Amino acid sequence: MSGSSGEYELQERNGTRERADQFYRTQVLDHLNARMIAFVGRMDMAFIATANDQGECDASFRAGDPGFLHVIDEHAIAYPEYRGNGVMASLGNIHTNPHVGILLIDFTQDRIGLHINGRAHITDDAVLRSSVSELPLDHRGRGARLWVVVQVVEAYIHCRKHIPHLTPGRGDDRHWGTDNPRAKGGDYFHTKAESEVTLSSISPGGERDIAKA
Repeated sequence: MSGSSGEYELQERNGTRERADQFYRTQVLDHLNARMIAFVGRMDMAFIATANDQGECDASFRAGDPGFLHVIDEHAIAYPEYRGNGVMASLGNIHTNPHVGILLIDFTQDRIGLHINGRAHITDDAVLRSSVSELPLDHRGRGARLWVVVQVVEAYIHCRKHIPHLTPGRGDDRHWGTDNPRAKGGDYFHTKAESEVTLSSISPGGERDIAKA
């Protein structure tokens, strides 16, 4: 049965249980059907939700050419992990808590979304490639060392009523795989300066200098 105890409690409290049951019955699958598989295959971006073993959440973004989210079969998809900032927040969460949520949104054509919730594990490129023959080789010259494989638990629609219609820009000025600070956005939110002030306010002994702070 779809849903969680929290959902059921709030549905009862707010009088939406019958409407929710209708959605569960008619819109939620435990696999990807043919239309969902085709939808995943043409998406070039995804929003990824994970949580650590304490339940603290993280939301992240992944992008690539259509097909970078590879459908293994109706019960599993995989996406590549490329070299990033080294923090590995999403991977770290998956390492201790396998539950993952993926939201795919078509902003330009059909204005519709697809939720995929499941259980994930991390695997080496060579290991996955040995069992998945059609796995993409690379993305614009970048090879993936790691992949996240998600076993589908739930797949369901995200309705279009609040999805904006976006028009793709001309050309593609994304700097795939770059380490150039300016191309990556640099210190856009000016956090480096704040961090330096915070560090300078701590004395060599580890105690904060209140006068400087």
